[in-house]
Parts: sequence; structure tokens; C-alpha cells
Amino acid sequence: MVNTKRIFLLVGMMIALLTTQCTAASQPTATVKAALEEQTPTSAPITATPAVSLVDGLGRTVELAAPAQRIVSLAPSNTEILFELGAGSQVIARDDFSDYPEEVKALPSITTNLSDINIEQIVMLKPDLVLATEINTPEQVKALEDVHITVFYLPNPVNLEGLYENLETVAELTGKQDIAEKMIPSLRNRIQTVEDRLKDVETSPVVYVELDGTDPAKPWTTGPGTFQALIIDMAGGKNAGDEMSSEWAQISQEELIVKNPDFMLVDAVWGTTLEQVSQRPGWQVMKAVQNKQVVPMDFNLFSRPTPRLVDAVEMLAKLLHPEVFN
Repeated sequence: MVNTKRIFLLVGMMIALLTTQCTAASQPTATVKAALEEQTPTSAPITATPAVSLVDGLGRTVELAAPAQRIVSLAPSNTEILFELGAGSQVIARDDFSDYPEEVKALPSITTNLSDINIEQIVMLKPDLVLATEINTPEQVKALEDVHITVFYLPNPVNLEGLYENLETVAELTGKQDIAEKMIPSLRNRIQTVEDRLKDVETSPVVYVELDGTDPAKPWTTGPGTFQALIIDMAGGKNAGDEMSSEWAQISQEELIVKNPDFMLVDAVWGTTLEQVSQRPGWQVMKAVQNKQVVPMDFNLFSRPTPRLVDAVEMLAKLLHPEVFN
């Protein structure tokens, strides 16, 4: 049985990929109502032509009189994008799981375990924008709007093109278009460099991603349609879980032995080592163990739709195909 701590890890990894059934935010308290009376509603009708007018992931037109200067981020991917675009000083609060870059940890957290949003605290912070994403439910968005908070719901990308579009969107929301105009071509060029290096490579090493190895007989791995699977493919590998029936699933030890992965990626956060994997009954027959290719990784690189996905592609491509990168 998967232990509780590991479940939280899986939740963290799925943070930018799955729409969770989050608890709807609570109704405004008397304190919230009093705070609202002291401020001008940020969602009041804008009579002049707005500086920013964009359609979000819920199909809503969101308008800002000026680029946002007081932003609350409700997802780690949002927070990373804001800081990457140079809008870190405009972020005034974050969700519990936002932990990169290091300075975001000093910001107040306004969520609990991804599900409960502290609306009262958000209102007291007087943001001009809350940046949500698909881990936040439409009901939570409405609850924030009901207390006159402007919310933009950033869609969850399924590929790097979707990531680039999100970068452009957040740049416009924050007035950082000049940075995005330089960043996006740079990211594209880095991916093109990897593709050029791999174009004549004929082998595709099998890569097993271990999300939770608490039960070695039935460990959790990543299936098709995930960022991990996308990155493995872009890096010139083959995901051992591509034939699983869902994006996150348990694979039997017997099936994994048949897949016989060339590389095993384990989560560095949990301190899994080659020595530990080698001691699992039956695992010694797999190539990755025999060739000492059990590699600890920062899985946040592989799961959050941020510019660091490009870092992950480069890192993994060099690991799988050192012959063309050395």
C-alpha cells in the first residue's frame, strides 16, 4: 500500500497536469465583507479601454486597467513563470507547494494542501490579480470573483507550444512582454539544438520513471500523456510506462522486468539510491540496475509546465545519449 507521504509527492507531481476535485472555497466571512467595503472592487466594470484584455482557460474575458502589480499565485507552475519573466517582485502570496525559486518561500501561503483557499487572507492582501490554473476548480474561481477578486485561469499546456503561449499570456498580464520576446526564441533554440543533435540517433533507451517505489512489486510510474513522457520522447528515449492505461499507474514488477529499462529515474527528494534499488528482490536482473543507471532527479523539472521543462529535456538527452553531446 502506498504511504501517505508518497501520496503527497504524487499530488505535487500532478500539480500542473490534472484537474483535482478540490474543496470549493468557503463563503465570505464578516471580516471579508468588511474588508471589501474598504476597497474599490478590482472586478468593477472598466469603462475605459483596458490595458489588458485576454480570454483565459475557462473562456472568460479578463480585463485589467493596467498590468498587474499585486499578484497571488495559486500554483507552483504559475509562480515559477512569474519569477522567470521578472515579475517576482509583483507576487505578494503563493500556494503551499510553490518552492522555486528559493525566495518564494518567504511569501505568505494562502492555500492548504492544494484544496482550501484562504479567501479572507487574499482579500486582505488586496491583489489586482489572482493567477489560477487547472488544479483550481471553477467553483473556487467563482468564489473569488464573488468577493470582487480578478482571477485569470491559466490553461494547462500539453506540449511546449502551449507553454510558450502561457509565457506570452503571463507576460502580457504583468507587463513583461519584452522579456518574453527574448525568452521564448531562446527556449525554442535550445530545443532545436537538442533535436539537431539527436536527428541521426537510431537507439531509444527505455526509461522507467519511479514516482513511488514503496511497494517494489507494484511501483507507481508515469504513463502516456504526461510531461515526463513528453520529455523522455524529446530526449530520444522511450517511456517504460507508455502502454499503461492512465497517466499515473502502478506497473507490476513482472511487467517492468519485461520492459527491462536502460535507465531508472528516481526522485531525489526521497533519497532513493542505486544501492536501495539493487536490494529489491528480483530487480537485479534489469539493465538499469546492472549498469548502475539508477539516477536521482528533481522531478519538479519534469512535471511543472515552466521554462525549466527545457532544462529537463537537455539534461535527459545528455544522460541518454552522451555520445552526441560530449
